[in-house]
Amino acid sequence: MNGLVKRQDVALPALPDTVLPAISQLTSSLSIPREMLASDEEIQYAWRALPRELREIPEDLRGELVARMCVAVSTGLFDGAMNYIWNAAILRLRAKVRNFGLAVVAQIKQSDFEEKNLLELQDSRLLELCLKLNIVDEDGFFLLDQCREVRNNFSAAHPTLGNINDREFTTFLNRCIRYALADSSSPKGVDIGAFIAAVKGQRFNANQCQIWIQRLTETHEAQRQMLVGMVHGIYCDPNTSEPARLNSLDLCGGLKDTFTATIKSDLINRHSEYVAKGKQEKHIASLQFFEKLGLLPLLNESEQHFVFSRSVERLWNVHNGMNNFYNEPPFAERLLELSQQGAIPETVQEQFVQTVLCCRVGNGYGISNSAIPAYDQMIRGFSPREIATMIRSAMVKDNPLGNRLANSSSCRMNFKQVLGYIEPASVPSGVKADYDKIMR
Repeated sequence: MNGLVKRQDVALPALPDTVLPAISQLTSSLSIPREMLASDEEIQYAWRALPRELREIPEDLRGELVARMCVAVSTGLFDGAMNYIWNAAILRLRAKVRNFGLAVVAQIKQSDFEEKNLLELQDSRLLELCLKLNIVDEDGFFLLDQCREVRNNFSAAHPTLGNINDREFTTFLNRCIRYALADSSSPKGVDIGAFIAAVKGQRFNANQCQIWIQRLTETHEAQRQMLVGMVHGIYCDPNTSEPARLNSLDLCGGLKDTFTATIKSDLINRHSEYVAKGKQEKHIASLQFFEKLGLLPLLNESEQHFVFSRSVERLWNVHNGMNNFYNEPPFAERLLELSQQGAIPETVQEQFVQTVLCCRVGNGYGISNSAIPAYDQMIRGFSPREIATMIRSAMVKDNPLGNRLANSSSCRMNFKQVLGYIEPASVPSGVKADYDKIMR
């Protein structure tokens, strides 16, 4: 977030030959030691370091305070220069909070937050707010908070505890620029009330959905995580209307490629909480949420087993029911979608293989032609373990597939056809002899 954006170098003029001698003349005329002010060497080093730091500040932010800071450095007034650049950093952070949205900040803080509240915030509270809004990260907060302490104790803003040298000032300057002034990103907050109302409202049209996806993409990760979690909760609520559920899926479907590990972890934790609290309806709905978004691999093996086993059972029941030729396709296509999300859990592989093969070879009366493309695609994607299960099941009669092959020539013909989809090199050595026997 706080990476430096390389910009054109800033060319500062050389220090006039009269500046450094003038400082000596001034201290002499006031009868004070020259050592009370920064030495000529410190001023020269600080001045030479300025262009490297200033080039990281966008041109539109190189305003009056930056100019005053440069003038102060040229005369060795590092305490004054520190105060100027700190004020510039604070003004920038306030601008980022405004851009985030004062109304959204009020929602997050759950209290009134207007312009006067922003202006009245102490610097320490402003930094805490910026951390909460993810305007600065933890590193930036820690280092800027250190700068705040240094500014309070060693700058011209208050009576000082001591003096700082050129290197200490340059470090202070670098941190103010790096974590406040150089970062051009300025996330916009999402109005939480409007967002929830939209999700729970009428069915999204394409433009409306895209606008909300864009807004969630532009906000910071912490708020995006919170809102994705809210959407998951809306989907899992048994009282949620179907349009709201579909809106939830559309939003998360548009964002899932940008889900960070933190967002995925939060979703898993929310799902697990339903299990722990015995909220069965919400648990089942949450499984559907992960299933429809293609996120099943995030769940543990027992959860995946449940989803796959349930889908296989539904296909098998439809296949053995009335009008199976017309009813099978959507169940076959759904199982195909699941199988493409990741490896089939070992605990359900045999049930999966036998069901798909039985449906594909038919029941003696024919096959559901509309479902054939889904079956064929699943068979072509069989793992070596599933290929071995397929061939072993065909060689014995005490299972549904073997029984059909033993009693129906059309089923045997269909099985030999789909077995041809398997590359011979993919056939495990343990069933190679049976494979060759069937193919003959």
